[in-house]
Amino acid sequence: MPRHRLSAVTGLALALTLGAGAVAGPAQASGYRYWSFWDRQGTTWTYATQGPATAHPSDGDVQGFRFAVSADSKDAATPRSAPTFAQVCASTPAKPGRKRVALALDFGTPQDAPGGETPPAARTACAQVPEDATTADALASVAKPLRYNSAALLCAIAGYPHTGCGEQVSGRTDTSKPAEQSAEPKKTSDSGPSLGLMAGIAAIVALAAAAIWQSRRRRD
Repeated sequence: MPRHRLSAVTGLALALTLGAGAVAGPAQASGYRYWSFWDRQGTTWTYATQGPATAHPSDGDVQGFRFAVSADSKDAATPRSAPTFAQVCASTPAKPGRKRVALALDFGTPQDAPGGETPPAARTACAQVPEDATTADALASVAKPLRYNSAALLCAIAGYPHTGCGEQVSGRTDTSKPAEQSAEPKKTSDSGPSLGLMAGIAAIVALAAAAIWQSRRRRD
């Protein structure tokens, strides 16, 4: 094999090998920046099965909201505090025809905040509202201003964040997840070189080696 062809084959093999190393870097994941809604069941936060505009909590319920970047409900970060109803509503006496709902508001971490914004400190509030009130009504009574988009998605609580609503955030790595949500990295198709690519590299390297051997044999 002429030297220029041999050099080309060897160079291609090296380039593909280096490319495979680049592909094998840390996997990147996309998510959405939004407020998630939670129910407190005993000692556990449970992702709510309906939105705050249709949920009708009972007197004594504990509900939470968390702002974070999450891929979906399974990946969503829970509120980092775990208050009880008694702790939140101890100073709010019961009234006839009204109910009390304990709310935990977690504005998230600086890493999940939109550019240029700083999340307020997490807080709790006891909402006392009419018996037929929804969670959205309870939230509005203690955490205005609220902001919704045209699809009725909750975009901001107490004015945070100032802009954006459920926008997609790309290039977020698993290691940047809030600590309480850390898990084994998800296996994705871009977590390493494919078998097809590795096989192709092996074939090219073998071809280059054979060409070198044949060239030396002819010289001998």
